[in-house]
Amino acid sequence: MTDSKYFTTTKKGEIFELKAELNSDKKEKKKEAVKKVIASMTVGKDVSALFPDVVNCMQTDNLELKKLVYLYLMNYAKSQPDMAIMAVNTFVKDCEDPNPLIRALAVRTMGCIRVDKITEYLCEPLRKCLKDEDPYVRKTAAVCVAKLHDINAQLVEDQGFLDTLKDLISDSNPMVVANAVAALSEIAESHPSSNLLDLNPQSINKLLTALNECTEWGQIFILDCLANYMPKDDREAQSICERVTPRLSHANSAVVLSAVKVLMKFMEMLSKDLDYYGTLLKKLAPPLVTLLSAEPELQYVALRNINLIVQKRPEILKHEMKVFFVKYNDPIYVKLEKLDIMIRLASQANIAQVLAELKEYATEVDVDFVRKAVRAIGRCAIKVEQSAERCVSTLLDLIQTKVNYVVQEAIVVIKDIFRKYPNKYESVIATLCENLDSLDEPEARAAMIWIVGEYAERIDNADELLESFLEGFHDESTQVQLQLLTAIVKLFLKKPTETQELVQQVLSLATQDSDNPDLRDRGYIYWRLLSTDPVAAKEVVLAEKPLISEETDLIEPTLLDELICYIGTLASVYHKPPSAFVEGSRGVVHKSLPPRTGSSESAESPDAAPPGVQAGEQPAVIPAQGDLLGDLLNLDLGPPVSGPPIATSAVQMGAVDLLGGGLDSLIGGGGFTPVPSTTMPTNLGAPLGSGLGDLFDLTGGVGALPGSYVAPKAVWLPAMKAKGLEISGTFARQVGSISMELVLTNKALQVMSDFAIQFNRNSFGLAPAAPLQVHAPLAPNQSVEISLPLNTVGSVMKMDPLNNLQVAVKNNIDVFYFSTLYPLHILFVEDGKMERQMFLATWKDIPNENEAQFQIKDCSLNADAISSKLQGSNIFTIAKRNVEGQDMLYQSLKLTNGIWVLAELRIQPSNPSFTLSLKCRAPEVSQYIYQAYETILKN
Repeated sequence: MTDSKYFTTTKKGEIFELKAELNSDKKEKKKEAVKKVIASMTVGKDVSALFPDVVNCMQTDNLELKKLVYLYLMNYAKSQPDMAIMAVNTFVKDCEDPNPLIRALAVRTMGCIRVDKITEYLCEPLRKCLKDEDPYVRKTAAVCVAKLHDINAQLVEDQGFLDTLKDLISDSNPMVVANAVAALSEIAESHPSSNLLDLNPQSINKLLTALNECTEWGQIFILDCLANYMPKDDREAQSICERVTPRLSHANSAVVLSAVKVLMKFMEMLSKDLDYYGTLLKKLAPPLVTLLSAEPELQYVALRNINLIVQKRPEILKHEMKVFFVKYNDPIYVKLEKLDIMIRLASQANIAQVLAELKEYATEVDVDFVRKAVRAIGRCAIKVEQSAERCVSTLLDLIQTKVNYVVQEAIVVIKDIFRKYPNKYESVIATLCENLDSLDEPEARAAMIWIVGEYAERIDNADELLESFLEGFHDESTQVQLQLLTAIVKLFLKKPTETQELVQQVLSLATQDSDNPDLRDRGYIYWRLLSTDPVAAKEVVLAEKPLISEETDLIEPTLLDELICYIGTLASVYHKPPSAFVEGSRGVVHKSLPPRTGSSESAESPDAAPPGVQAGEQPAVIPAQGDLLGDLLNLDLGPPVSGPPIATSAVQMGAVDLLGGGLDSLIGGGGFTPVPSTTMPTNLGAPLGSGLGDLFDLTGGVGALPGSYVAPKAVWLPAMKAKGLEISGTFARQVGSISMELVLTNKALQVMSDFAIQFNRNSFGLAPAAPLQVHAPLAPNQSVEISLPLNTVGSVMKMDPLNNLQVAVKNNIDVFYFSTLYPLHILFVEDGKMERQMFLATWKDIPNENEAQFQIKDCSLNADAISSKLQGSNIFTIAKRNVEGQDMLYQSLKLTNGIWVLAELRIQPSNPSFTLSLKCRAPEVSQYIYQAYETILKN
């Protein structure tokens, strides 16, 4: 009779009957009862009430019964931890049983019972089993250590089990070695920082010896462990490769992929000139081809891995193109993957063969596959230039079939071919235009519109064609709307007289009737371009386009290197690193390939710092000149400049509307970042003969000075306006940090507490860098002094006047508002000293209309005293000279948002009035800089 009888129920009190049977004296009856219990448990019935009765059955010599009881125990120990302790004695006894199978069974079950209370009782039996004379028990105990580590890592470390595991790597039995490696790898994965698998040439040798005699899963564990090893030189890498190569002929595909992973990784260290390198390439192809004769699911996994291998080393499979030809009965997911690899392997040598295949595929019945095949023809044209002609004629033949989806895909790829080979195949445009009416997919419509706009001068009725699309403008997808807008603007710039109405129509559709921000913004930009400067518009819109590259879907090189280290795992199927799809606390370690032979990095450290960067520091990203994002992020870095460099502001912005009012005027002109003195070229080619030039032949260094000038405190919020709270204060800048020095006075009759402060958006993004700390409640008639640190990373909004700051202060009584003006010199930064050559070039570059002149009256200091006083507030004197008895000081300063201000100060020894000339790309700042000069010099 089959086991199904255990699943049939009796009508009487089932649990009661089972209880009686479990306590029966007859062994057979007992075993039948336990089987019924397990059957009930399997179908989801709760039989936990029988726990003590089942545990009593553990005391038996019958291996089958023992296994069943242990199965029950594993399931219910978690919900009945107190009862589970009853079983501990039996475990301890079973771990000393003469039968190794029972010893191993006991230790395996111990690892599966995830109950904290029990774990400490299990340490002794586990220690004995790790040193058992039978390898079967030792290999089971090794895995148990990993399970125990998952429950209580500290306990495993304290008991010294990890050291015992490391010793097992040198065990005489290959299965024990494999399990020890597997357990250590598992523990190391959850603790990436611990260096558990401390591999050295000796231990690697032991692993390679064990590799030949292991079971297939043992081999996978060992190969994965080898893949994490970094050989000390190419000779060691070669010897490991030689010993791993036989695994490529294994029947299990997982072993093959693990071996491929090790070889792909260590090949990085072999020189391409070696004979062995060529031999290895030849040896890698057959096993990969063999994987493609497995069932479809395995084929798919193999193909996803091959896709990575081909991107890294196409030479391995360059002669194996035929294997990737599609079979009629392949599932669609295999077909698409094969197509992808065919294109990656396409070259001049095999392109005829590939094209013949692809043309065949384009007449298949499976729509998705046909689409991909047509795209593939286009990709071949872009990849192999010699085949472009044939590809285009093949595509034209396909368009003649008039099959809707084939025509649409063909038009999409022909657009790319035009981008790759301009002025070569435009003769086919007429054929494309014939199929305009049949296009219903957004991508195909957008491609066709692009072609009409780009080649409008060759198409007589271009305006009619584009007008036909305009009729249903609002029903089109965004992609088509954007393309249509650009195409009509191109057409207008090429044939302005005939298409004026058309362009006005599309601009008003895009800007006034559309609620899509991308479309609206593009419409406004074109509108403004066309209305302000049609010549510039022509240069922008009809600019020459860069040629497209052949492979647009290649995986980015650093990611590819990381994925090569994960061949044979889920990451290689998803083509994503584990960190992208593995959740939870497990630390995912980023792996990378070893450095190539002959590279300057050390073989020891896979992530050695690039040359020129010290180990502790990150290399900075240098934005290209004209990279507005670089400006906005205030990265004061620029490439060496050949002409005179342009120093502009770079505003640290929260949310600023670049087209609306915002802070446009402070962004000053836009696209260039100021070049600090460190990146200055030695010769800027500035004529140093006349005018400003000769001011640089004098030395003008000034010594270091005390901190920036701090104005006396003023009352900002009188008590009568704030229900008895009086606030007075001032602003200070010391060693690079800005603070608001406040005095809060309680002139009310009640205690004040719970203080908080907030700033409104302001011109320079000033914001509190910490909460307002008033440590004790403020009693009546009591005052407290507070220094509130500020930063300049708050939201930005242009204020009038520019240095206005609106503040809200809250306490337990109410919220109070006041505004105050801050002196601009608190925003002068410490690195505001410009290089002399740079100063000269920048002064010349800023237009003269940006220069402002001011008079500073009643100041009786001499040039050196002025220079020294101003440097205390971060206004730096770059040079000084004497012209006809008057001293000229040339100075620079820089604001926190990156705006540079250049100054010339004329001092006549007998005259207490000075003339200050300021030049800046944001001229509205000049007035406030002048006020700062006056404040500093007169106090």
